[in-house]
Amino acid sequence: MVPKQVTDRSHYSPLVSEIAKAREHIQNSLEKIDGVTLDDGSKSPLASRLSQLESENKDLKSEVATLTKLFNALLKRVDTVEAQLNLTNGEAKKAEAPTSQQKEQKDDDDDDVDLFGSDSEEEGEEAARIREERLAAYAAKKSKKAVIIAKSNIILDVKPWDDETDLKVMETEIRKITLDGLLWGASKFVPVAFGIQKLSISCVVEDDKVSIDWLTEEIEKLEDFVQSVDIAAFNKI
Repeated sequence: MVPKQVTDRSHYSPLVSEIAKAREHIQNSLEKIDGVTLDDGSKSPLASRLSQLESENKDLKSEVATLTKLFNALLKRVDTVEAQLNLTNGEAKKAEAPTSQQKEQKDDDDDDVDLFGSDSEEEGEEAARIREERLAAYAAKKSKKAVIIAKSNIILDVKPWDDETDLKVMETEIRKITLDGLLWGASKFVPVAFGIQKLSISCVVEDDKVSIDWLTEEIEKLEDFVQSVDIAAFNKI
């Protein structure tokens, strides 16, 4: 005997209603993100903002990639320019080498004079004439340079034998000593002791022409007047 199927489901209606409510609640929860509801499949403001940020991020990545390419290309150009500059500087230094040598020659006052001319064994007449002219110009230039003459300023103390010696006559005799490079200067009588005076006389001598030893010996030859000669001061001019 086959049992009779139950077709009356009225007693299930409360449970079905609860299940329907649960489904609706789950559906509503899934459609909500932080209080923002997606209506009819349209994007919420948050979703739109996220989409916009993603788009901007892609654009930024693209721009960064472009800038990176430009930067790398710029680095290559800089390297090329530096290599060219290094090559140019090297050639410039080679070209400046003769200028440095000419500067050293200028310090020796020989920068504008070529003393040696051509080293060729088969020197022509024209080259020989030019070299002779340069040698003559160099010699003339050297001869025009002022020659520094070393001089000395000397003060001599000349002592007489006694107080009866006429110092004026003694001075006159001393001034009669002459030589090229000797120039007598001022003089005065200086008391010594016991009424005796000495003659203090100055002179300027050229060191290469007048010897101090020679001058004192010449004065001491005046034996009738001079007892001794001393160098009181000696200064280079």
